[in-house]
Amino acid sequence: MNGAGNDFVMIDNRTLDVKLTEKQIRSLCDRHRGVGADGVILVEPPSGAADFRMRYYNSDGGEAEMCGNGARCFARFANRLAGSFTSLRFETLAGVIEATLQKRLVTVTLSVPSDLTLSRTTEIGDRKLLTHSINTGVPHAVTFVDDLEKTPVQDWGAQIRYHTAFQPKGTNANFVQVLEPPLGIAIRTYERGVEQETMACGTGVAASALIHARLHQADSPVPVLVRSGDRLMVGFEKARRHFGHVTLTGPAEFVFEGQIELA
Repeated sequence: MNGAGNDFVMIDNRTLDVKLTEKQIRSLCDRHRGVGADGVILVEPPSGAADFRMRYYNSDGGEAEMCGNGARCFARFANRLAGSFTSLRFETLAGVIEATLQKRLVTVTLSVPSDLTLSRTTEIGDRKLLTHSINTGVPHAVTFVDDLEKTPVQDWGAQIRYHTAFQPKGTNANFVQVLEPPLGIAIRTYERGVEQETMACGTGVAASALIHARLHQADSPVPVLVRSGDRLMVGFEKARRHFGHVTLTGPAEFVFEGQIELA
């Protein structure tokens, strides 16, 4: 499946028979020798009162707390597996996520954002960048730029991802250009765990929209243009010191299904 170009291998693991090693996850995500994906998502039974549990692994084989585009794909996949839901709730390492389905569009309500830090000077090489950060399920750094197309996302993104300011877990790195109203913002993201730019990052979209709202007084919802050309919508309630009821709306699409042998 893919959500705005962010693609995933989806696995039905409701019986808990599938137990993947890091090596197998990396093999599945390898675009030359495997299926090819930004990550692997498993549908599992919940431990509490939710409908399902979502397990998400980056293409490096490591488990991550959450993935916004993956969460939308998860909702549509779980709906295909288990019946016609209009809404469902599922567990993640970042908390319980609620999803509402409307044909190819899915809206997910993200966990409450935390750790908002504005206007940090981050040195990378001989350059100083003004970065902002927030956790929208996973940590994100956001840097506003004048020309998104000319921004060296791979170079700057890798340096920010591993910067001492964001240790020990590191961060995802987002580069954002403000567009003419009412178009919102455009974004490019270097994803932690994928270790390169991806076509879209849902939690990065949410993080960038929230920081844009805080810095530039943008109202909800904020349209966000991602690298794939899709435009996602981020809704929120804005209080003086925090955000609440953050939602992410965008496509979640099936691409193909099949079988693969794992070594």
